Amino acid sequence: MAVYELYSKRQQRLSGAEPDVYRYDVIPQKLRVQIIHILDKALGSREDADSSRGRIEHTYRLIVSTIRQELGVFRLPPASREGNPYTELRDFFLGATEAETCLDVIELAFRAIDRLTRTIDYSNTRGYNERADEAIDDLNIRFKQNAVGYQYIDGEIVRVDSELIHAEAVKPALRLLNTKEYAGPHQEFLSAYEHYREGKNKEALNDCLKAFESTMKAICDKRGWTYKPGDTAKALIDVLYAEGLVPPFWQTHFGALRALLESSIPTGRNKQSGHGQGATPTAVPDHMAAYMLHMTASTLVFLTTAEQSLP
Repeated sequence: MAVYELYSKRQQRLSGAEPDVYRYDVIPQKLRVQIIHILDKALGSREDADSSRGRIEHTYRLIVSTIRQELGVFRLPPASREGNPYTELRDFFLGATEAETCLDVIELAFRAIDRLTRTIDYSNTRGYNERADEAIDDLNIRFKQNAVGYQYIDGEIVRVDSELIHAEAVKPALRLLNTKEYAGPHQEFLSAYEHYREGKNKEALNDCLKAFESTMKAICDKRGWTYKPGDTAKALIDVLYAEGLVPPFWQTHFGALRALLESSIPTGRNKQSGHGQGATPTAVPDHMAAYMLHMTASTLVFLTTAEQSLP
């Protein structure tokens, strides 16, 4: 079943009492239990894993094995001997002390739901695509309800800083880039978010610029517009303007657009992370990295939708 809005939750929403500030370093126990319920339905319950030596048991064993290898352990604590992989994963997830450990489990489990359960062979029941989609939707709703600033998008857990910006810029950017033509910038933009989540803000800015430049090159390739392989943002922007990506009658209205495209992403990257930092290490503040990520997302949405509008 989808997320059910209880009376208390509905009253909270109507009164405006829902949390609007996200946290990132804690995965509450309530949220963990809610996620276990989602996994029970979409990936399989303990009884399913016990009674089946097929896909369900194998999938849980695959997730557990992956985490064991990455952590360098033979059993996931608190397990001390070989047992049901469902129980081992559940107990490890519920007892984890670090938020990032929980996010590792969530990402692997929902990637399995997304990629391994979309077949009738998985659980011998129909509606498998709808069940997988519903599980992902439910996870993202639970994240938001618990004021935990993450979402599962395109196979990865990404950090969310502003619900409005995320809904209006980040998600559309990922959706628009999730095509064969934009595979490169799509991966680079996801990488920027991954670096940001890990606190690697300089790397995040570098990947913002890569995604920006790769998107412009992809548009040029798609349209057959000429550019040099080594062209950077400034030269690529010149090509897009020369080819009329922004129609002439919009030039006045978007008088500041060129300055925005030329300065916001490239300059932020060049001044903060693209050059030698000298004797004193420089730091890119979180608020600047967040701003640049959202600026990049908005710019990518503009570029890709503008290209779609051309004849």
